[in-house]
Amino acid sequence: MSTTGSKRHAQVSAARRRTVVDALRRGAVPKSGLDLLATGLDRFEAALDAELDAVASGGSVFKAVRGEYGSGKTFFTRWLGERAKRRNFAVAEIQVSENETPLHKLETVYRRLTERLATSSFPPSALRPVVDAWFYALEEDALAAGATEEELPGEVEKLLVARLAEVSRHAPSFATALRGYRAALADGDEATAAAVLAWLGGQPHVAASARRSAGVRGDLDHFGALGFLQGLLTVLRDSGHTGLFVVLDEVETLQRVRSDARDKALNALRQLIDEVHSGRFPGLYLVITGTPAFYDGQQGVQRLAPLAQRLATDFTTDPRFDNPRAVQIRLPGFTQESLVGLGVTIRDLYADAATSPERVRTVVDDAYVADLARAVGGALGGKVGVAPRLFLKKLVGDVLDRVDQFDDFDPRQHYKLTVASSELTDVERNLAATVFGGSASADDIDLEL
Repeated sequence: MSTTGSKRHAQVSAARRRTVVDALRRGAVPKSGLDLLATGLDRFEAALDAELDAVASGGSVFKAVRGEYGSGKTFFTRWLGERAKRRNFAVAEIQVSENETPLHKLETVYRRLTERLATSSFPPSALRPVVDAWFYALEEDALAAGATEEELPGEVEKLLVARLAEVSRHAPSFATALRGYRAALADGDEATAAAVLAWLGGQPHVAASARRSAGVRGDLDHFGALGFLQGLLTVLRDSGHTGLFVVLDEVETLQRVRSDARDKALNALRQLIDEVHSGRFPGLYLVITGTPAFYDGQQGVQRLAPLAQRLATDFTTDPRFDNPRAVQIRLPGFTQESLVGLGVTIRDLYADAATSPERVRTVVDDAYVADLARAVGGALGGKVGVAPRLFLKKLVGDVLDRVDQFDDFDPRQHYKLTVASSELTDVERNLAATVFGGSASADDIDLEL
């Protein structure tokens, strides 16, 4: 997932460049600016853009992304999320985990969604700005229909009932909570308004007094979460957003939970897919990511036959002929060539804002970038596919930063690649342990470049 040349970087703002470089320096996937790094994804663009357009027109899409560790699943979903944001979608990225966000508890998934909800104008959580914009839109529609100032509250109430009629069939408390929120604001009771909005976002343990004031009871449950998601989609659409792009990341963690929880989670995933395909959630683009072992193994999708049938996709052909319109798509991961290409891209992006751009490009030339990529791959047992995170972290933090700050620094003379166990993920650590037949630890790796 690399690009070549620096032409596309010529008009990059300092803020975008800094966001990308700072994230890579930390060994993280940038939150934005991924279009600066992404090529090799062009074969997906036409199909995915068509799906986003269909969702913006009132459709709904479910997509499963498969790839080994390091193949760029998080990069891919954030890149696609940026494309969705440019179409005025709201987006939310949710990390599935046994303790924090168990998939079999959809009320928790909905809560994380509202906590991480972002728009092109507001960072997480954008729930309150979205709800406020919705009420403003209702007022504007009522005034446009001829309502006077005195009639406005009643006309807004009529519009609220009409717009949420379908939602109220499944989750009447969603509309009730919105009324309670608006009433608290009208009374100047900010504390109650905030508490009611928190309840609307699925937060537990909201003060009983706030719930009584809004006319709602208890906490959101598994089945109510689907109705609330439906309501949120309605509010987003009426407040000017074209849709909601949601990522459930790292669903392969389901393979490590207790069997009863795993079965419930797989069934919840099957339920979500069916609801998306039934048309219940117009304006929703839902993506999950996982490893091939999750999709193909007996501890994952194959454990539930109806789910396996829904996700079944033919990957027996040459990857060049994979169908990007299929329910499941695979990411090929990095090769040595593409890893070097990505490194050159980052080098050029960095150099454009360096004190001495030509010195950076000369000292950290293409040959050095290739040597560093080979060395990092060697430190991870030759597994180039899992090397990108560590490679970019070393390239930016250990090499480019020093070249930019110290005029006499030459990485070929003054830098040795050292991979410490503490900076590796579990997968990277296991691969590093295979170096030299498994007799060495990651702390023992010290490679000349």
